[in-house]
Amino acid sequence: MTRSFATPRFKAVRLAGAAALLAGTFMAGAASAQTVPETDRPIKLTINDWTGQEITTRIMGGVLEEMGYEVEYVQADYLAQFAGLESGDLTAAMEIWETTGKAALQEAVKTGKVEDLGETGLQAKEDWWYPAYVAELCPGLPDWKALNDCAELFSSPQTAPKGRYLGGPVTWGGHDDERVEALGLDFEVMHSGTDAALVAEIMSAYQREKPILAWVYAPHWLPMRLDGEWVQFPEYEDACYEDPSWGTNPDMAYDCGKPFGWVKKVAWTGGEEVWPAAYEAIRNFKLTNDDAGDLIGKVDVDGMPLQAAVDGWLKDNKDTWQSWIPKS
Repeated sequence: MTRSFATPRFKAVRLAGAAALLAGTFMAGAASAQTVPETDRPIKLTINDWTGQEITTRIMGGVLEEMGYEVEYVQADYLAQFAGLESGDLTAAMEIWETTGKAALQEAVKTGKVEDLGETGLQAKEDWWYPAYVAELCPGLPDWKALNDCAELFSSPQTAPKGRYLGGPVTWGGHDDERVEALGLDFEVMHSGTDAALVAEIMSAYQREKPILAWVYAPHWLPMRLDGEWVQFPEYEDACYEDPSWGTNPDMAYDCGKPFGWVKKVAWTGGEEVWPAAYEAIRNFKLTNDDAGDLIGKVDVDGMPLQAAVDGWLKDNKDTWQSWIPKS
């Protein structure tokens, strides 16, 4: 993968002095009543392993820093981060997707230690995707029933004669292995090690017009800039994941597509008393798919440094983010 498509490697960092820098450049004018935080304890925001989540998190972090809070960014696995949120070692996570994190969120909220802070405004979709040129080679698509007829089209030396489905990192969840078994698909799931590797392989295949079936998600630049389509599986219902008798396979769950819908913010319940204004600001956070996809494309495709993309959005959207800050 060329550098222009590389997703940055993320590291847990403390941006010492970032609040002062931001305040001195483009963030002047926020409500003065919130310039003094309730405590000097740092707010710890999680960084997961895809560009969009870091962008969302650093936008929120920049606003919290303008309010006077110290913010730490902590690298954390997408699903494993709930343990840190329950213990209070982590404060908040900005992107829990209904597509892959719904069950984990519900279980965490049931403990009383994790709080649902509401939707981000982003609308999530992530499922099996193929480039438009593949439709001529497998004319039954996008119907999932066509996959077995075309399995060899997607095969690789490691999977032949079975097809190859390129999934996301194992830490993302998604139940693709269970889906293949439940629907009787002649495919093997090969998981990418990172988001960057997933996107790189999709781009390489697309540029060579090679058949590929892979995990693609939105909001993201890829479905905005590339011509393709998602496979149409049986429509998700909660019963599909919870009741094996549901659907085409009476003996197994996951015989449907993935859910799609909201992306939520979550936080350690105990933090509400420590940083009440910050929690209200996080609840107020809203971003659109177009904003997110555009920012991700600037970083992953155009090569803009991630923080520069975040700073540019904050500079150009003052009215939006200032409306998140609670007034006294």
